[in-house]
Amino acid sequence: MSPQEIDALARRLFAAIAAGDADTVADCYHPDVQIWHNYSGRVQVRDENLKMLRWLSRTVVGFQYDAVERTCFEGGFVQRHVLRGQVGDASIEAPTCMVGQVRDGKVFRLHEYMDSAHIAPLLRR
Repeated sequence: MSPQEIDALARRLFAAIAAGDADTVADCYHPDVQIWHNYSGRVQVRDENLKMLRWLSRTVVGFQYDAVERTCFEGGFVQRHVLRGQVGDASIEAPTCMVGQVRDGKVFRLHEYMDSAHIAPLLRR
């Protein structure tokens, strides 16, 4: 895939996550996708991640990615953004960096880096 095609895939993925559209997220994911989160040290496989994203869309009001900066290159992308939303009375504002690898036209690996203190209201749920 060209960097422009990877950019379109990443744009589609993050728009679907923000919209709570798990079907489109699933379509963006390679069947063997693995998603690693630095704050847990765990790797999620496709179904685990989709379940978590469905929960996220029910839990976070006004979920959005803001201040998005993305660099795409052959084989992947790096995206920096601020994840924003509301959980109960608490606001979330989490600067995040995502590193993605693309294989066969789909997102094959995602590595998410954020300070867990910024998502503390979510981790308490």
